[in-house]
Amino acid sequence: VRKELKEELERLGIDYAEAVRRFLEELVARERRQLALEKAQEVREKLRSRVGTLSPSAELIREDRDAGH
Repeated sequence: VRKELKEELERLGIDYAEAVRRFLEELVARERRQLALEKAQEVREKLRSRVGTLSPSAELIREDRDAGH
């Protein structure tokens, strides 16, 4: 961190180490969610190619709930 920036952060009472840590944690969480979403989409496409069209998840949940499961 540039000296001037560090001094400005300190003058403003900003704990830049904590801010950077939080930012990096959020960045990792976002990337993990994105990877999970991409993987889920890949699985869905594989299923679609094997069984044809797939029902929306809300429809499947409703059917399961209505069946008493």
